[in-house]
Amino acid sequence: MIKFDKVTKLYDDRTKAVDQLDLHIQENEFFVLIGPSGCGKTTTLKMINRLIDASDGSIFIGDKKITDYNIHELRWNIGYVLQQIALFPHMTIAENIAVVPELKKWSRKQILGRVDELLEMVGLDPAVYRDRKPTELSGGQQQRIGVARALAADPSIILMDEPFSALDPISREKLQNDMLHLKRTINKTIVFVTHDIREALKLGDRICIMKEGKVVQVGTPDDILNKPANPFVRDFVGVHKQDERIDLESLVLPLDASVVLNRLPAKASLAEVLENLSQHDKVLIEKDGKSIGLIDRQRVIEYMASQLDERGCKHE
Repeated sequence: MIKFDKVTKLYDDRTKAVDQLDLHIQENEFFVLIGPSGCGKTTTLKMINRLIDASDGSIFIGDKKITDYNIHELRWNIGYVLQQIALFPHMTIAENIAVVPELKKWSRKQILGRVDELLEMVGLDPAVYRDRKPTELSGGQQQRIGVARALAADPSIILMDEPFSALDPISREKLQNDMLHLKRTINKTIVFVTHDIREALKLGDRICIMKEGKVVQVGTPDDILNKPANPFVRDFVGVHKQDERIDLESLVLPLDASVVLNRLPAKASLAEVLENLSQHDKVLIEKDGKSIGLIDRQRVIEYMASQLDERGCKHE
């Protein structure tokens, strides 16, 4: 879907923000870019819609170089959500969402229907919010409008540049949960920049960890947690000791009719759990000879991400 072929970005002061980047982002994937400050993640994101132009190499959307698109057409077909959402203060919420559809000359009826559809999608009652001004909304509500505006013209690609980092923890967690729901209900390729490894693990289908303008590792949350490529990734993620015991009883999901291919005791180590879940989607957990529930990869990843909260994450 999106391909970087030996892409380099060199600024006027000779700073090399991105260095010979090769990357392939798949269609309908939630792809997270993360790394320390100055690693090149935001530059990489902004090169996709040409807010920043590459110094060398090529970027493709599908089989076409982005430089072969009309730049306005390119940007109209890529939704963009910023940390500071910058809604137009003099316009209503409906008018803010309708900006790109109006530029694309949608009919009035189409636009009104799309505005209401999107407000409902992001959890805001159209009758209550469509005629309000941005100053009447909380920070979390404004970010929801930002997401709705990015989706307004039904683009195939959404770019999100640390969209939740300025929010309070409660609003941030709520919006993360909303994004999890949204990515299951819309078919979009989402490229998401964050500095928070917990957010990356929670949201990403795949995660790209960058350092000094280069890719250090690309993989699923499982890969990043279970098979860090080097000590930098291990330290950045805060990987757990593989022999530690985890409280599986608190993590189990209800039993269902799924075919279960393996069983583990409730006192199994993290290494045992990860090994089994690398081979099977779900594992049956037993205690005192009785089945107490199921556990899956997502449940373990959520647990490991939550442990980063408790232990402290220095990459915020």
